[in-house]
This record gives sequence, C-alpha cells and structure tokens, in this order.
Amino acid sequence: MTKLSVNINKVATLRNARGGNNPDVISVARHAEMFGAEGITVHPRPDERHIKYEDVRQLKPIITTEFNIEGNPIDSFISLVLEVKPTQVTLVPDGHDQLTSNHGWDTIANADFLTSICKEFKSAGIRTSIFVDPDPRMVNGAKQCGADRVELYTEPYASGYAANRVEAIAPFIAAAEEARRIGLGLNAGHDLSLQNLHFYSQQIPWTDEVSIGHAIISDALYMGLRNTIQQYLQALK
Repeated sequence: MTKLSVNINKVATLRNARGGNNPDVISVARHAEMFGAEGITVHPRPDERHIKYEDVRQLKPIITTEFNIEGNPIDSFISLVLEVKPTQVTLVPDGHDQLTSNHGWDTIANADFLTSICKEFKSAGIRTSIFVDPDPRMVNGAKQCGADRVELYTEPYASGYAANRVEAIAPFIAAAEEARRIGLGLNAGHDLSLQNLHFYSQQIPWTDEVSIGHAIISDALYMGLRNTIQQYLQALK
C-alpha cells in the first residue's frame, strides 16, 4: 500500500510569520505520526522561510516512521543531510528564491552531477530519490544516475484533473510503468489533494509513497489534523 508522508513546511511558515514557536513543528510531526502518517517530509530552503535547518536536526530523533528531506543539493543542504541521515533524501532542482517546486530534473543533461550526489548519499546509507517530470526518459536517466527512486512531479496532473482526469494521468502512468520496468522505486508529490488522490492511487497502485503538505495543512484548518490524515489514508486505499 502507498505510504502517506506529511510535509510540514506550511506549519513552519505559520510559525515563522509571528516568531516564537507556535505552532510547534516538532509537536505537529509527533501528532501526524500518531494520527497515522507513515512518514514526515520537510523541504528546507537556504533562506529558511519555512523549515529551518535546526528544525531538521530536532526532528530526526523524534520521528518514528520515515524521514524524507527534500531540496536542491547545494553544499549546505548536502552537509545537513549527511549530518542528519534521514531515511530518504529527495533531490529537487529549486532555485534559491523559488516560491515552490515547479519542474523536475533533466536527468540526462545533469547526469554527471546527479550521479555524484546519489553516490555520496547512498554511501551514507540514505535512500535517494530524484524529482522528475512524468517522462520515461527522465525516469530512465534517474536509474542511470544511481537513484533508488524517482518522485513524479504531479502538478500537471492536479491542474488537468478537473477537465479530463484520464488525459491528465496518462503521462504519469507511462512514467510509472517505466520505473516499474527498470526496478526503480516510485514516489509522487505536488498538489495532490483529496479531490485527485484516490484516482491517482487507483491508476498507479504501485506508487511507494506520496508526499503531501499544502493540501493536508489547508484541509486541517477545517477538519482537524487527525481527521484530515485519516481521510488521505482512506483515499489511498
């Protein structure tokens, strides 16, 4: 069954808006796991506008499921990941001032760089995933770079879901089938929600993990964190 990893970046955004430690991202991570989350995801950026590097260090010893750290593998990020040693690192090609992730890696053009990064993380015992667009060539390229998994960038699916969900999912099925064919683990994330998650899971049931943050935290404002996580878990069944 596909695991649900809850991204808690938006909790840190709210905390940082007022300073102090309310809401407490450590407490939220603990409660998310208590309510059924099967992983915790964070995406620290260099400007620390939401999750801070120190948050990552404090989260590691309290997480009892899987810890996934996403980010652009700049030097400071690499050092942090090697220090913390999460279950998984997800390599994302973010610019330093990028609002949110909006594309995957070109795993062919960046093969040398990604190969060296994957080798470094895997030598430390960290499962390594590469964030890619739903293109079988990019999936295959990730395998050649030595990645353990790919994470499919699902915003195009989410934005096209209402108009034609069958058409929107088609390139993701093709990319997912390529990952399965070559023995690459499969994750997915970005703009997945209660509206579109169940259909995605039905069509690609061999997905190992989905990472969802913005929608879960937004829904939790109305439904509460416990109820929200339970509904997302149900959508994955």
